[in-house]
This record gives sequence, structure tokens and C-alpha cells, in this order.
Amino acid sequence: MIDLSSNESSRNVRVREFYLGRQPILDRNGILSGYELLFRNAPVGPAQIDTSALSATSAVIAHASQLGLERVVGDAVGFVNVDADAIMSDIFGFLPREKTVLEIVETLPATPAVLARMSDLASHGFRFALVDVRGDTAQVQAMLPMIEYVKMSMQGAAPEAMAKLTPRFKRDGKKLIAEKVETREEFKAALDLGFDYFQGFYFARPVIMSGKKLSPSQLALVELMSLVTSDADNPEIERAIKRDVSLALNLLRLVNTPAVGARQRIDSLSQAVAILGRRQLQRWLQIMLYAEPGKRGSTMTPLLMLATTRGRMLELLAQKLRPAHRHVADIAFTVGIMSLMDTLFGMPMAEIMTQIPVSEEVSDALLYRAGFYGDLLKLAESIERMDGEEVLIPALHDLAMATHELVELELAAFEWSDNVVRYAA
Repeated sequence: MIDLSSNESSRNVRVREFYLGRQPILDRNGILSGYELLFRNAPVGPAQIDTSALSATSAVIAHASQLGLERVVGDAVGFVNVDADAIMSDIFGFLPREKTVLEIVETLPATPAVLARMSDLASHGFRFALVDVRGDTAQVQAMLPMIEYVKMSMQGAAPEAMAKLTPRFKRDGKKLIAEKVETREEFKAALDLGFDYFQGFYFARPVIMSGKKLSPSQLALVELMSLVTSDADNPEIERAIKRDVSLALNLLRLVNTPAVGARQRIDSLSQAVAILGRRQLQRWLQIMLYAEPGKRGSTMTPLLMLATTRGRMLELLAQKLRPAHRHVADIAFTVGIMSLMDTLFGMPMAEIMTQIPVSEEVSDALLYRAGFYGDLLKLAESIERMDGEEVLIPALHDLAMATHELVELELAAFEWSDNVVRYAA
């Protein structure tokens, strides 16, 4: 059995030398429910892990526990892959069980020792997901009593087999997750089959949907952004806010939260605009664009989470690289947030640039990934895609940034995004 509680074991794991990826898991309403956490070694130099003592999967758990899972997943749940070595180890005591789902593959040998260990962990509040289930085998049946989630791949699955398996697991009260959902058609098929949750590049890498129209609230937000960036006076901005009741209410709600820190209750829009200031008002408007119209306050959409995380990541990178120039970090945040507006609006970025006035350097970053901000954006996108070292090493070299610094900024961006979305959404 592996015991990571000792000082010696802790020295064998250099937590900072890895990259972190999150793939969202959504419910049937498109609301964020969890993340599958994907860890891998940093591209620069080998990770210092004693492979004689730790399996790769155990290292993942060690990283998650030392990082603090709450920082990474926020209000969601973290799904973490484990293997036989990890199952039989003692490292689970470091993980918050209410935030953790342990993923085990269908092919994991269901030995008496493994089943007993799963039962023990389940009795202590840990939950399990059985991954890549393709049949109702004896192996599956042996593990099923301890399983809460069943994950089935939409890639290469026979429709007839899926149609038989899904009701069988539903009858046993299992929650079904369709993974590797990559197209709209696969998402629709999984919905029809009765899956409860969905995961895959279709959600993690948003694509532009044709025929999407802006809601009245989104149009009002775009108009407001134009007023703010063109230095319109406060009374004109207040009049524009008043034309959309939901915007006015959300603005008053925002200025009365701990995120703003007003000393007394603010009840007027003129006070709200004055207290926020142009910089914070523009940032709030940019974030609000991604909140699901008509569902604000009740949902965290993956696009909203991705946009706020990306915006904050670019801001932190700019602060790190150009610490003496605050305006550079502000511009970087705007680039990060606006970089997903083509997905949000369902229109080419060039067309959006004609409607929202931006500087040439912002436009170059958004349209061509050019210049300083374009380099930051390319790096953030590479991290999100979990590109290989052939992409990430040159990007880090160009920015003269160490891998451990990048990891720290990424975690800070995750944490900030989770906090701010609670008030903006």
C-alpha cells in the first residue's frame, strides 16, 4: 500500500512541474456540474516522480490534493482518474470527498481486495464513476453496487447496445454520463438515450453555431460597451442601462456584493456607475455578455466559465510580464474575454470588430493572434487544448516564463473565475 503522508513521499512529488486541464461536464440543461481533471507533466524537463513508489495515476491524486481541489473546481465536482495502485493507496485522505468522484475503468480487475477497498472508500463518503462501459459484464456487475456514475463513450459505440445498456443502468439508479461527445448529432443522440450528463470537445471547444441571434439583453450590453469604450458621459450610460430592466437590476445587485465592497447599500444607478468606475463597468459588461439570457443567477455556462478564466489568465500573464503597466493587464483581460465573442454571437470576429470599437493592437490579437496580446491569447488557447510540448515550449520560451509560474497563474485564474461568475451570472 502506498502512503503519501510521510515527508519522504512528499519530497518525491514536485507538484509544480505539471500542467492542469479541465474538461467540463454539463447536465441536460447545459449547466456546469463538474470537471474531469486532466494532469500531465510539464513540457520542460521530466517531472520528479519516483515511479518505483508512485504510479502515474497516484501522482495525479497527489497533485490534486496538494493544489487544493476546491481551488480548481470551485462549486463543481472534480472527476479524477484512478488505477489499481491508487485505489489501494492511502492518499485519498487528502481529497475533499464531497468534491471528489473517483473514476475507474471498466477493465480494472474486480479482485476481492479491490472491491473491499472500494466498499471501504464508499463508506467514508467517496463516490465512484465507472468509465468506458461497453457491456453489462460480470466485472461491471461486481463493481456496480459502489458506483454512482456510469460513463459511456459516444465514439465507436453501437446504437443498439447503447439503447439496451442505458435503461438497464437507469433502473439501478445510476447517473449516466455521455463522454467524447464531439458533434451536435452525438449530443442529440445522448439526450434521446436519457443520459444525465455530457462531456466532450463539443462543449470544451465551443464552435460557432450558424443562425444565432443576439437577445435584446445582449444587444443592450454591446451598445453599453460601445458607450463605455467611446468615453460617453455617465448620464448617457445610465439612460442606456435603464432601457433594460434586467441590466439595471443586475448592476445594482453587483455593486451591493462583497466583490465590489461598497461601504453602504447602493440604490441608484448613478451611484452604481460612479462606484464601479469605467474600468470595472466595462469588465462587468464583458462578463455579463456570456451569462445565459433569461437564466442569470441560476446557471454557470461553460462558455461563461471559459471566457472569464481566459480573460483573467491573460490579465495575470500581462501583470507578470509587464508589471509596471497596469493598462496592459486591462487590455489583456479585454482580449481574453472578447476572444470568444464569435462563438457567443455566432458571427465572424471581423464583423464584431465593426460593432465594438477597439484599438488596433486588440483587433490584431483577436483577428490574427498577432502582437504581444496575440501571443498571450495563443498560449492560453494552447493550455485549454492541452497541446503538446512542441507548441507549449516555444510559447513559454518566447514569453521568457517558467513552467511553475504558468501553473500558479492558471490556478489563480480558475479560482477567480469561479468567484466572479457567482456574482456576474
